[in-house]
Amino acid sequence: MAMKVALLGCGVVGAEVVQLVDQQASELAARVGTPLEVGGIAVRRLGRERGTGVDPGLFTTDATELVTRPDIDLVVEVIGGIEPARSLILEAVKAGKSVVTANKALLAEDGATMLAAARENNVDIYYEAAVAGAIPLLRPLRESLAGDRVQRVLGIVNGTTNFILDRMDSQGAGFAESLEEAQTLGYAEADPTADVEGFDAAAKAAILARLAFHTQNVTAADVHREGITEVSAGDIASAKAMDCVVKLLAICQRAEDGASVGVRVHPVMLPRRHPLAAVTEAYNAVFVEAESAGRLMFYGPGAGGGPTASAVLGDLVAVARNRLAGTSAGEGAHDTGLPVHSMGHTVTRYHISLDVADRPGVLARCAEVFAEMGVSIKNVRQEGSGEDAQLVLVSHPAPDSALAETVERLRELDMVRSVASLMRVEAFSEDV
Repeated sequence: MAMKVALLGCGVVGAEVVQLVDQQASELAARVGTPLEVGGIAVRRLGRERGTGVDPGLFTTDATELVTRPDIDLVVEVIGGIEPARSLILEAVKAGKSVVTANKALLAEDGATMLAAARENNVDIYYEAAVAGAIPLLRPLRESLAGDRVQRVLGIVNGTTNFILDRMDSQGAGFAESLEEAQTLGYAEADPTADVEGFDAAAKAAILARLAFHTQNVTAADVHREGITEVSAGDIASAKAMDCVVKLLAICQRAEDGASVGVRVHPVMLPRRHPLAAVTEAYNAVFVEAESAGRLMFYGPGAGGGPTASAVLGDLVAVARNRLAGTSAGEGAHDTGLPVHSMGHTVTRYHISLDVADRPGVLARCAEVFAEMGVSIKNVRQEGSGEDAQLVLVSHPAPDSALAETVERLRELDMVRSVASLMRVEAFSEDV
């Protein structure tokens, strides 16, 4: 007997899932051990042309009735957002249905509730497609590295921002020009706020931190977030002078004492020798540093109907197998309880470019400010002269609060005309 799947949403990803279930019917049946069949599709409006080639009789606007129908075995949620997705997933779980979702926003905000409900009802919630599209990433973190201790995760998890920053670096284009090209090519939405302001990456960072450090405490609200709208041509040039590139990274890291974790999303200067520096266009990549496994990198297309649907189908096969076997294999209830420390307590490095007066004593006075704040300078150089004089300093690792206060103190000096460029620097863990 076929296992019936209810689909919530039939947009770009949903339509692709329907097509793949139909096109790969025999292969999926062999992998699962029984055929998979779409039993119903919940949509907001009937009568709209969706190009799926699916029997119109499968469409319904009553999503609650669909997910609780006795003949439905599995539910795929690809509508996104918080509500009604949360209520519908909880209804499905309570009705004994395993769920596959691509909903990063919901998982980042209330993933602990969703997963607890799944455990209580002995069903699965799988969500590989929520982070980095088709890249197999979450399952390795959850399962393959379950016996290891992950120290740090750095990820390019938003293709739109990576495309924009790549264009600014490789072609000398400005932010606005690069964003317009991304929109023309379909990499960016008409309203790109979620991407360029870092909201999308922050949601994914929360999910990655929860899995990497086995803590349920992390939500999107805990993630320090900065977007790329303020990245200038000067920042790109400063990075090139250091043999670096500018990337928007999601960074999840244990504190040195292991008692807390830091989770942040912001632009960084990344040395070109780092594997993530070579990730161009709209691709995603995540770099994991673990105690025993060492350095691992996961790379591939991070968005789009095809890649996301591929991840959804992989999860669908897994939950279908579990259901057929009468088991569930989701995340356990173990919670390390590690708290999230503030950005101010995060140890990082700053690259600071100052427009300064070209006169004796400027470097000495700036160095005094660093010393007064307990921050040491790794290297310094002066560029230009006269009205074009610039002082470029890179700090040694220090708490972000101390570095931020150092910058504010530098702004107050009468010999400093302005802070021309300010950006954090990342590298391999032993270099930071």
